[in-house]
Amino acid sequence: MQHWNRIEAFVEVVRLGTFSAAARYLNVSTSHISRLVSQLENQLGVQLLYRTTRQIRLTDAGAIYVDHCRHLFDGLRDAEQAISELQATPNGLLKLTSATTFGERFIAPLVNDFQRLHPQLDIHMHFTNRPVELIDEGYDIAIRMGVLKDSSLIARRLCDRREYIVGSKGYFRQAPRPHTLGELSQHRCLIGSRPNWLFDMNGQRREVRIEGCWTGNSGPALLDAARKGLGLAQLPDYYVTPYLASGELIAVLEPFQHHDTAVWAVYPRHRHLSPKIRQMVDYLVANIDTTLQRHAAI
Repeated sequence: MQHWNRIEAFVEVVRLGTFSAAARYLNVSTSHISRLVSQLENQLGVQLLYRTTRQIRLTDAGAIYVDHCRHLFDGLRDAEQAISELQATPNGLLKLTSATTFGERFIAPLVNDFQRLHPQLDIHMHFTNRPVELIDEGYDIAIRMGVLKDSSLIARRLCDRREYIVGSKGYFRQAPRPHTLGELSQHRCLIGSRPNWLFDMNGQRREVRIEGCWTGNSGPALLDAARKGLGLAQLPDYYVTPYLASGELIAVLEPFQHHDTAVWAVYPRHRHLSPKIRQMVDYLVANIDTTLQRHAAI
């Protein structure tokens, strides 16, 4: 921006209250500051300050102008702070929470790798399938699944997540494969931590309440029940992909599969994001796909 030094001189005079204070802050002479402000007034064609021997006071034009200019300098300081933090080393305590199975399989190994790169960082990981109040419970990062609720948190997408309706070969030897959502009522259904199954109907998200013969809040237990032919289950891809590939499980109702779900890293909205949070989330985003692919190949 042209004449940036004139604007800076004016903003500092207003912020510090005198020409001499602004001169000391900017390490120049008072006369130089006075000359810069006068040049800015001539450039704009308006008077910005009322000057007396004892004080300065903003004109109406000056008040409007400084209000806009402050944002420029705030943005500049934020940019400088961001660059400084980019080079900073993560340190202190990083608290992360995640859904249990996904966290144990995919997040924990990456967090462990990250700590090997930054041994000065202390790590606290907590795995739970209950909703965690990130700020109230003092966590820096939460790994969340599916469709996010509106919140004041920042969310970064880690990877896609697809939900499958699956049954075993043995189950389908006893029951026909369903082709419509209405046919689910004719099947034995296995219910996990939520009673509603998620589908896509003509491009719209639809939740269907399921009545089941089996209920449990453990993904591995639900997977085991489906593999043993006890009924149909809705499970995410990272549970069922190997068994779909081997043919042990069969996916049904695929035209109704809901695709707009994902795995997210969420964290509180801060003016200046700490290096430990920013670099940890960057590391997860950069490496999660490789970890998922490695697991699928096992």
